[in-house]
Amino acid sequence: MSQRRRRSLALLTSGVLALPLLAGCGSGDDEGGPVAAGQDIASTARDKVADGGVLRWAVDSLPDTLNAFQADADATTTRIAGAVLPQLFVLDDKGRPVANPDYLEKAEVVEREPKQVVLYKLNQQAVWSDGREIGAADFVAQWRALNGKDSAYWTARNAGYDRIEKIERGKTDLEVKVTFNKPYTDWRSLFSPLYPKQVTGTPDAFNEGARGTIKVTAGPFNLGAIDKKTGTAALTRNARWWGRPAKLDSLVLTAVPRGQRPAALAAGKVDLAEVDRAGADRIALAHRDAAKSPGPGGTAAHGPGAAMTPAQATLSWALAYGSDEGKAATEREARAQNAEAAKNYADEQSALRSFTVRKSLEPAYTQLAMNGAAGPLADERVRRAVARALDRKELAEIVLKPLGLPAKPVGSHVALAGQRAYADNSDALGGKDLHAAEALLADAGWRRGGKITEPPGAKAGPEGEEGQDDSKTPSGPGTGNDGLYIVGETDGRNGDSLDRGIPVVESAIKTGAETSPQGRRGERIDPSGQEGEAADPGAVDDDKRSPARDGQAPDPGKAASASPAPAPAKQVRTSGNMLAKDGKALNLRFVLPAGPGSEALRTVGERIAQMLKKVGVNTEVTKVADESFFKDHIASGQYDLALYSWPATAYPATDARPIFAKPEPAADGSLLVEQNYTRVGTDHIDQLFDQALGELDEEASRELMRKADARIWAAAGSIPLYQRPELVAAKTNLANAGAFGLGTPRFQDIGWKKPPAAKEDVKKKK
Repeated sequence: MSQRRRRSLALLTSGVLALPLLAGCGSGDDEGGPVAAGQDIASTARDKVADGGVLRWAVDSLPDTLNAFQADADATTTRIAGAVLPQLFVLDDKGRPVANPDYLEKAEVVEREPKQVVLYKLNQQAVWSDGREIGAADFVAQWRALNGKDSAYWTARNAGYDRIEKIERGKTDLEVKVTFNKPYTDWRSLFSPLYPKQVTGTPDAFNEGARGTIKVTAGPFNLGAIDKKTGTAALTRNARWWGRPAKLDSLVLTAVPRGQRPAALAAGKVDLAEVDRAGADRIALAHRDAAKSPGPGGTAAHGPGAAMTPAQATLSWALAYGSDEGKAATEREARAQNAEAAKNYADEQSALRSFTVRKSLEPAYTQLAMNGAAGPLADERVRRAVARALDRKELAEIVLKPLGLPAKPVGSHVALAGQRAYADNSDALGGKDLHAAEALLADAGWRRGGKITEPPGAKAGPEGEEGQDDSKTPSGPGTGNDGLYIVGETDGRNGDSLDRGIPVVESAIKTGAETSPQGRRGERIDPSGQEGEAADPGAVDDDKRSPARDGQAPDPGKAASASPAPAPAKQVRTSGNMLAKDGKALNLRFVLPAGPGSEALRTVGERIAQMLKKVGVNTEVTKVADESFFKDHIASGQYDLALYSWPATAYPATDARPIFAKPEPAADGSLLVEQNYTRVGTDHIDQLFDQALGELDEEASRELMRKADARIWAAAGSIPLYQRPELVAAKTNLANAGAFGLGTPRFQDIGWKKPPAAKEDVKKKK
């Protein structure tokens, strides 16, 4: 799987209806337990959904390519492919792969020895939009393009396809027989999507032919016009579709940035859009205000102008109609602009009442990543101590509880609750235990009140020990970067009270212009409460201090001698209530994204820093620009702690392995990390993944994955925290669409509910 697809969380799209399981799919439905949160899609029977209409669905951007197997494919690529191309297996509402009867009558492993053979029996009605039957030739062309043997194909991945030995026609044209040279437990992950041989048959067609269009399709929708100027991609009902026809005439994917989506919804530009917490809150406020009168003086209790006090309003009026003509003109212009903004906001709020927010949990989890390549976190005991200091339940509640979503911490790195491979293996590491965390740190040699030595003239604290890698991000107001905040050194608060009310939790990170009660930002502050080299003289008793540092007057005779002045002594201080070892404080660089939409991550990061402070760990929180967060910090290893998310997968033996594979040294001396950005791995974990990948007994394969997960927990490179919230604004009369959770959309069932009048007419006709 390409790294870009994982980073964009595009591995799993959302879904509607569970389809019948394939024969031999595994054990009972109770395996993996219930999902943490079900789908919220306004499920409606097809006979209650009107035929026709247009749905405008917001996406982050138009795709650079329509070839899902290229490195620059993104979430929009995946959505389009899901609507216009064959998906042999889709995901049910528990995130489990099931056969898609629109394309498959049956698919199963028919031979295990001497080699694995999978037989696909295709739906006899399945045809491409040019009238040709879907068949073995399409399977062969895709296998040859993706198996990695021909470098002329620009592919992002070949997982699974590289294990195929041959593909051939079965007894009839409707059968495809696939023989593997190595056993492959995740065979269901292959050929979804399936491209026509016109796309995969030659390198030129694969590399360039499907970047901007797909001429031959085989889904409930065809690909229509893609308009870069308007930012839209139109999908139209496929007249050759053999399954239940799409309810919609067309589905228009419309590029809208996340921050602009409330305005786009209100303006009628889109009908369905994933929104952030702020957008969801605006819709909630719109419904709440519908039943209430505006605030005092006719002004809404929120939005532009809502924060103005009566005194401020009086002063504004006085300036606008005062004797100073220059100030009056400026103030009248400002009042007019404010009035226009308030009116626009009120109009938008009125329009947003026609939307509702559908809620579930995304097929992705947020983790605390610990870089084990170097520094204190290279010691497994320190990583385990950091993990044991965390209250994962509290961190999940910070994000999910205000949204009314279940806030149970994620217990697995390789699956989510409801998926068959899921099991809570967090006991392999252990839950919150401050005494255990302190004991682990002490065992690693870290002590409170330890000596900290620094070069002459160096600033005390982390700034003097290691420079910050935030030069690419400007600081200060209006830049999106609030600068550096050192928890445990310049924090005058304990931070235990976080504002969790709507609309947004306020960030507790100081701006570069602010000062703490203990000193200016960047100024050296000793955690023990003493500044500079004025630390307790009793902390150093080695008879090597100069007389001046001891507070004693120097000998005048010695001062007049011609002997050279002694080299300045190193500054020495104590770590106070924080930890130190070998003359250095335990400081961890915590990198967080600074952009809009990352408020929840920053709030969780601040709370983690406060939790670590309780066990003596200093945390330097640095917020960086979104565009540099991953490339310049996570992928390059320029961090100690970081928060980011991984998507869940129905095929963990294939997709999770590169995330947790043990890094290997390259010929040039660098480290090959694949997608393991924590740089923490073991040979045993790799072996368990390899065994699971080649195990055709599906329950045995899943058990191997659970064992691997327990080992990943024990290594303490990444700590899963919570499943990400999924908030989707949808028109109230939209059916079978919204927050899809772990499932795959069933595009042909999405549509507009029949109005009540239409229902009455039907009854009368009967």
